[in-house]
Amino acid sequence: MRIVFMGTPDFAVASLAALKDAGFDIVGVVTAADKPAGRGQKLNESAVKKYAVAHGLKVLQPLKLKDPDFLTELSELKADLQVVVAFRMLPEVVWNMPPKGTINLHGSLLPQYRGAAPINHAIINGETESGVTTFFLKHEIDTGDVIFSEKVHIDPDENAGSLHDKLMETGAKLIVKTVTAISDNTYTETPQPISANLKAAPKIFKDFCKIDWNQPTSQVYNHIRGLSPYPTAFTVFQDKLLKVFEASPEYVQHSAKPGDFLSDGKTYLKVATTNGYINLLDVQYEGKKRMRIDEFLRGIRLN
Repeated sequence: MRIVFMGTPDFAVASLAALKDAGFDIVGVVTAADKPAGRGQKLNESAVKKYAVAHGLKVLQPLKLKDPDFLTELSELKADLQVVVAFRMLPEVVWNMPPKGTINLHGSLLPQYRGAAPINHAIINGETESGVTTFFLKHEIDTGDVIFSEKVHIDPDENAGSLHDKLMETGAKLIVKTVTAISDNTYTETPQPISANLKAAPKIFKDFCKIDWNQPTSQVYNHIRGLSPYPTAFTVFQDKLLKVFEASPEYVQHSAKPGDFLSDGKTYLKVATTNGYINLLDVQYEGKKRMRIDEFLRGIRLN
């Protein structure tokens, strides 16, 4: 089969590499356009583009997916199948182009956690299990018929970064399994079950990252690890923003007000919740580098 791959971040590179290593014919790679980044505004290439260029694969970087020139170029690749991993929404004229359709890899066990941030929201909601799903694209986002899925355990102290890596590796294997089955015509499609208890995974904005200390300890802890290392939970400490990358829960009765900071000035800094404390372990103060809490406390004057 002739395959066009579409993706942008590291999460997608693993699947692209797995397909190439399995011997599939990757006739084109579609990824995001280069963007200026950093102080020098140097053009930054996506992780997928870097891999594709390094391995001699044809790269397409359309600004608009309905651009006539891009559609012509994509059509000329004569792909039998398109594989999408961590890309953007495709218009029907794109996903309906290949004769065997377009498949997508999603970082959840569909139909749960449809949306842009399934990894983050699974941990934020305290799930103990996640997974990856392959399915055929259709009009409504993340609703296509399921081809395969694979479960992944979420450890009690897992954060979004480590779960991302687990799902990336599992997903790469599942993509190869899926494309192989499509190539051999040995797959079946299963409609996603209809449920009234679906949990969504919408895109995360900055306001959502602010920690609400008027919540139980477990909920605050899940919020922090579900946003670590990116986009990162934060609070306000001594009138400046303080990002929290790592923390630990402490379940104990107290008389402190939720949001109160307690510290010995040397080894710990913790914040009261409704039923305990959150010990801050790895933080980044506004305008400073990321550091462990003892180093942070050595460099700051506490009010």
